[in-house]
Amino acid sequence: MTVKRRRHRLTLRGTSKTLGERTLVMGVLNVTPDSFSDGGRFLDQATAVEHGLRLFEEGADIVDVGGESTRPGASPVAAEEERRRVVPVVEALRRQGAGLISIDTTKAEVARAAIAAGADLINDISGLGFDAGMAPLAAELQVPLVVMHLRGSFETVHRQPSYRDVMGEVQAELRRTLRRAADAGVAVSNIIVDPGIGFAKDAGHSLEVLARLGELHSLGRPVLVGPSRKSFIGKTLDLPVEARIWGTAAAVAAAVLGGAHIVRVHDVLEMVQVIRVCDALLEVSS
Repeated sequence: MTVKRRRHRLTLRGTSKTLGERTLVMGVLNVTPDSFSDGGRFLDQATAVEHGLRLFEEGADIVDVGGESTRPGASPVAAEEERRRVVPVVEALRRQGAGLISIDTTKAEVARAAIAAGADLINDISGLGFDAGMAPLAAELQVPLVVMHLRGSFETVHRQPSYRDVMGEVQAELRRTLRRAADAGVAVSNIIVDPGIGFAKDAGHSLEVLARLGELHSLGRPVLVGPSRKSFIGKTLDLPVEARIWGTAAAVAAAVLGGAHIVRVHDVLEMVQVIRVCDALLEVSS
């Protein structure tokens, strides 16, 4: 079953972009020593920039630059250190004429520096929950903002999550986040929602959210989904992180057919092929 994807218009650096004509691919660039999948591989600035450019060459529409790991047990990173990791990478990618760049951060201070360095949008996995300055910043800078569903802090987010109706509660909590953003002056037309697969959700919750993704369109906003290499795939297939590419492909296909506008992945070259076939299916079924 496919879900008819609605089209939405975002304002990016003064120009309008339509989401929904095809699925956009967001490539992951972790400039961290301890991310769950590729920690340490791109901590060096030159290596990170090279990888970011490669992601664009492989078909990424957006590269998501992050300087703080959110894996279970990861140590918090001070804003100064996070800024030191990500800003030079964003600057270098922008200088080289790269495509759209997002900054993956929960800190308004880091987001401001990254946008000044050339990033185009903010990806806040805390859904405005960690830094009260994030929504006012997005309103001030008038940049697109991704808000993800999350419960708890980095320390508690992966501990025994509990829901009576996971998708119903995700929708309700994201709706409250949208209201909070609007109250701070953020243009709701520039917000993208993310159901937070793998965050404050066990494997069963993540699978259910993915299976019911079409319900999230009731919020009236574009949907971003990030299933890449996550633990629900590992638990379903009993495979380590490095062997989850085909499970990721299945999850990506489900996300696109469920109406996702953007899919966030590590393996851009392979997932672009999966996404294009799913987009073709959506086209013939519309």
